[in-house]
Amino acid sequence: MSSIQIKSSLFITVIFLFFIGTVVAQDLDPRSYVWVPVRANVAISGFAFSSGAVVTDPTAPLDNLKVKVETPSLGYMRSFGLLGKTATAFAVLPYSFVQGSADINGQYASRTFSGISDMRMRLSVLLLGAPATPVTGFAKVKQKTILGFSLTMSAPTGQHFANKLINIGTNRWSFKPELGLSQPLGKKWLIDVYTGVWVFTNNNQFYPGTLTKAQDPMLTIQAHISYNVKKKMWLALDGTYYVGGQSTIEGTLKDDRQSNSRIGMTMLVPVGKKSSLKIAASTGAIIRSGANFKTLSIGWQTTWFGKKNFKKS
Repeated sequence: MSSIQIKSSLFITVIFLFFIGTVVAQDLDPRSYVWVPVRANVAISGFAFSSGAVVTDPTAPLDNLKVKVETPSLGYMRSFGLLGKTATAFAVLPYSFVQGSADINGQYASRTFSGISDMRMRLSVLLLGAPATPVTGFAKVKQKTILGFSLTMSAPTGQHFANKLINIGTNRWSFKPELGLSQPLGKKWLIDVYTGVWVFTNNNQFYPGTLTKAQDPMLTIQAHISYNVKKKMWLALDGTYYVGGQSTIEGTLKDDRQSNSRIGMTMLVPVGKKSSLKIAASTGAIIRSGANFKTLSIGWQTTWFGKKNFKKS
């Protein structure tokens, strides 16, 4: 392999590692703690497109770093009663197509690759303001102030080869405990505020397969304000701030601590009685380190309910 090919592989790895290291903290997910009936099943399919520049070590001989990531995904969510509280379990498996390019010491290089990404799972429980309620009695309830807790997990299911510079999977587990507050303002408005922290296990097979990569915890804060346009249709303004996440490779500290923010918009549009489309767009607002990119996503979801009668937990 020539030196240019090695550098090409290396910079694409840098690009994608910055993307997967920052995207995990940049979720913009309004109404994550909204009260829903128990025994609801939701099937979800989606597609996201991200593109932009990558901020890396300013001493690196890289210019005009650009990347595009296309990610279709499939997911499933189930709501249920847990000790009398409303709970939901969710899992999604994405597949990523990545294209990257940059000038390395004045020479242009690019790379394209694809594979299964890390699976994301989430368990949430609405601790206050949302007792477990069946769909038959849900029409009578009034939305209240809700306090919820969730645990999000990213599993190392993604494509990973220890002897390769380019990998889509992170080859590690990530966990985010989070507290969320959902506050209705009349019948039309809703404010959401979440705070959580991502913690990461080590990747003990970092290239060339013998190195260990560690990453510090990363604090995340989200805020959303949404408006009910009509029944089952709403529009939200989104914002997030995340800080920390500095990494080390074999004890050597990297200059990649993050202190970034993103803003975006989300819209849910009903399609028939059981389905809906969710459209979202976001962009970087203040970027210290990481991927300064734009994302557009669209998802389709359909809902159905179990036939069993609800019983108190």
